[in-house]
Amino acid sequence: MWLHVGKLCQRLNQRPYFLPLKVCVQKLHSEFTDSNYGGLYRGHIPTTHIQKALLAVGSGVAALQNPYRHDMVAVLGETTGHVALINLRDRMRNNPEGYTVLTERPRIRLSTLDLKKMASLPDGSFGREYLRFLEDNHVTPDTRADVKFVDNEELAYVMQRYREVHDLLHTLLGMPTNMLGEVAVKWFEAAQTGLPMCTLGAVLGPLRLNASRLQSLFTSLGPWAVQNGRRAHCVLSVFYERRWEQSLEDLRQELNIEPPPVMLSATKKKNN
Repeated sequence: MWLHVGKLCQRLNQRPYFLPLKVCVQKLHSEFTDSNYGGLYRGHIPTTHIQKALLAVGSGVAALQNPYRHDMVAVLGETTGHVALINLRDRMRNNPEGYTVLTERPRIRLSTLDLKKMASLPDGSFGREYLRFLEDNHVTPDTRADVKFVDNEELAYVMQRYREVHDLLHTLLGMPTNMLGEVAVKWFEAAQTGLPMCTLGAVLGPLRLNASRLQSLFTSLGPWAVQNGRRAHCVLSVFYERRWEQSLEDLRQELNIEPPPVMLSATKKKNN
């Protein structure tokens, strides 16, 4: 079955199904951002249901055309994830460590990371492997945008935490930031979080993969990601900032996450 789906995705990838959106979501987003709105938290932009729908459709199309447009991916997640965020918040509340995260609200930024200490940790430790992921893939946690369109202060933090934990999931799952690695992580996140943004990425992401990568996704990485996303403990209920010295293997076992069936190189090219 997976191979048939993979062949269908490859055929769809060769056809111009997705046309540019007439409504410029970037302009709409800019107008909201530049206006003076009173918000529930710093940076909050209150929006109506119609405005949220426009932002969701526009950002969805823009993100599909260019999955590396993290600003559009962020808007899509915020405008479609209300129910899933409530479920994630409740899971965190019902977990002692998750409740502590909700209470203390740590942020994962370069300003909050002790990179020198993390670099001194032994190979195989979670902190050292996370730093290696950042270096190998040329990414930084500071690229994660602040939440703007979630109309609940606590749920806004849950979304922010999910966003900043994303790179930690790459480390836990052993996935680089190339397209195949991102799709595999999205399959895990869709099964784990229920966020519509993740589900959309999991369904449409394969359209950008070539034949060999599709085969790897549908026969190996995809089933592994979905299975582990469903059975793993809530990944937002971990105070990762206090786990840097823990071994990556032990943390995986604690969260009930299996190592990846195949290892991918940290290259970032179209359709790789």
